[in-house]
Amino acid sequence: MTDLFPRSAAYDESWVTENRMGPNVLWLAESLAERMTLEPGMRVMDLGCGRGLSSVFLAREFGVEVWATDLWIKPTDNWERIREAGLEGQVHPIYAEAHQLPYAEGFFDAIVSLDAYQYFGTADLYVQYLATFLRPGGEIGIVCPAFRREVGPDDVPDSLTDLYGEGGFHAFHTNSWWRDHWRKAAVVEVTLADEPPESDAIWEEFVPHTRPHEQEALRADATGERLLTFARVVARR
Repeated sequence: MTDLFPRSAAYDESWVTENRMGPNVLWLAESLAERMTLEPGMRVMDLGCGRGLSSVFLAREFGVEVWATDLWIKPTDNWERIREAGLEGQVHPIYAEAHQLPYAEGFFDAIVSLDAYQYFGTADLYVQYLATFLRPGGEIGIVCPAFRREVGPDDVPDSLTDLYGEGGFHAFHTNSWWRDHWRKAAVVEVTLADEPPESDAIWEEFVPHTRPHEQEALRADATGERLLTFARVVARR
């Protein structure tokens, strides 16, 4: 799908497949970067970076300096990928929990989070905490799995329960929910809250990389209500 994500198309497909932890994170990063201001030399936190693919992508494509921050993947593992990409002085692997970030207040020009924010960002005050690490005027941007309508605890289709477990969807919301959620904190101005137009394509690309029962769930959603989408949200401090 080079027409949808031309920057991502230049990356080795086997490298992306070998290191993926969910939907194509380069596609998510490219979609988000279209709606943020990322300029050479900016300091960027990539929160929940996984195996660091998005950090490498952002550094290489936009010339930013990235702090690749994750709890699940050890920094030594990410450091090897960073070195292989030739970005030793531009991408810094950091091992940290999202509620105990080891950074100075106002340090970053931008903060991004791709396919991760739903795990730690649904608390009412979290965006207020995260914004403290952003300079005034800096941007926070996320893309995360979402629903096209709000879903109650008894309203999740059985097929999707099979995909993420009984409680896995409680953190999935609509883009308008995320907009209002961030506005409540009154520390950021939401400039974008939408559904990326490529959302269906991103889920469809993910199907072959999942286990058989997950493939069935994703295909059932794609041929039914199409409840699954992504939320893309950008705000300025």
